[in-house]
Amino acid sequence: MTGAVHRQVTIVTGGSRGIGAATVELLAAAGHSLIIGYANDEKAAERSAAAARRLGAQRLIVKADVSTEAGAEALFAAAVEHFGVVTGLVNNAGLTAHIGDLADTPVQVIRRVIDVNLVGAVLCSRRAAQLMSTRRGGGGGAIVNVSSAAATLGSAHEYVHYAAAKAGVDALTVGLARELAAEGVRVNAVAPGTVRTDIHAAAGDPDRVERIAARIPLGRAAEPTEIAPAIRWLLSDEARYVTGATIRVAGGL
Repeated sequence: MTGAVHRQVTIVTGGSRGIGAATVELLAAAGHSLIIGYANDEKAAERSAAAARRLGAQRLIVKADVSTEAGAEALFAAAVEHFGVVTGLVNNAGLTAHIGDLADTPVQVIRRVIDVNLVGAVLCSRRAAQLMSTRRGGGGGAIVNVSSAAATLGSAHEYVHYAAAKAGVDALTVGLARELAAEGVRVNAVAPGTVRTDIHAAAGDPDRVERIAARIPLGRAAEPTEIAPAIRWLLSDEARYVTGATIRVAGGL
């Protein structure tokens, strides 16, 4: 964070499961107050909040569809109301929703994937910029976008629509980092490869992780707990000279 920021209040979208839940736990251990965004699974959000509570962190769960302006606003409004400030944002909410050739992917699925993965990140980043920018009266902060190795690999025959959305997240990271560099806000991204989360089952292919493990140079998929440390570091003061960067955590892909 910037030198003026001492209290860390961080919003984690998609904070109920997978990489998001692992990130919530690490940030709680690092002393962050947390707003845990979720879309549907309230029980999972409560489990994530309980893990943060056990680590002594202040926390709040908020149901919000980040692909809408109202949903994005709800997260930040809750943070300001309960904690008074927002210093960090992790844009983690995402889904693939379908696995197969683009030609066989329903249009409504394509739109939903782009809306959640890209539009959601843009809308939340926009609101974060409004609140964090020192030029606009904020105290500075940091944004970390969860991208994907798919952004550069393309994910042919699996989810080109998702890869395209994540490539947009990469462009958002670079552009917004340059836009906010003089306003006390750093913007970076983490690009995981294949991770053991329920995103694969939700897209209809629960065995995908085992099926493609041999393609990964390190020979296995990642656990969410192996992605979260990069996110935590990018939010920390140790990364105060890092902006516009994407850290690839993909096992060599």
